Amino acid sequence: MDLVLSDAETRILGTLIEKSVTTPDYYPMTLNALTNGCNQKSNREPVVDFAEETVVRGLDSLRQKKLISTVSEAGSRVPKYSQDFGGFFHLSDDQVALMCVLMLRGPQTAGEINGRCSRLHAFGSREQAEETLDGLVERGYPLAVKLPRQTGRKERRYAHLLSGGVAIEESEMEPPFEAATLHVRDQDDRQAELADEVRQLRDELDALKAQFATFRRQFD
Repeated sequence: MDLVLSDAETRILGTLIEKSVTTPDYYPMTLNALTNGCNQKSNREPVVDFAEETVVRGLDSLRQKKLISTVSEAGSRVPKYSQDFGGFFHLSDDQVALMCVLMLRGPQTAGEINGRCSRLHAFGSREQAEETLDGLVERGYPLAVKLPRQTGRKERRYAHLLSGGVAIEESEMEPPFEAATLHVRDQDDRQAELADEVRQLRDELDALKAQFATFRRQFD
């Protein structure tokens, strides 16, 4: 299978996967909600600032690759978008969750992925997450790779292969963080994520209010 995604396509697809689990009431997603999800500052590495035109181009390409589809819902004035990543690659829910975290946050250790994956799928232990990651590495069409160990780190990192090979540069060789630092950063990420979700819900509520106002004017 010869399938390579651009960075924008990977971010769009990862966001659709994430929101299908974390905010199912607002999934499938509108273009506006999807753009906000791609650009949110929590749980994203790197943080991006996509214009809607960038997201539209990415959606068009992903649709051609059979990874997403457009959904027309009764009462909705705008199209919405859904993904079929798991079905396309024949993955289980736990495998999809791990791939989603890799797509949205880049290379990470099994311990980091396990901690950041809890809202998508709860693994019983880091070892269970690592076993599932190894399955993604060793499958007939590998979707992930285990990177060489970084200087000063005990654990090796995993990365997805949806955008081709992973280049490792010397500048990426960072010293390891203490457990307390990682815990604080995860808490900060969670708070920022909640703020992003509240902002997204407000945007959706404003859109619904506007649709209702338009509907009511028909009877005035």
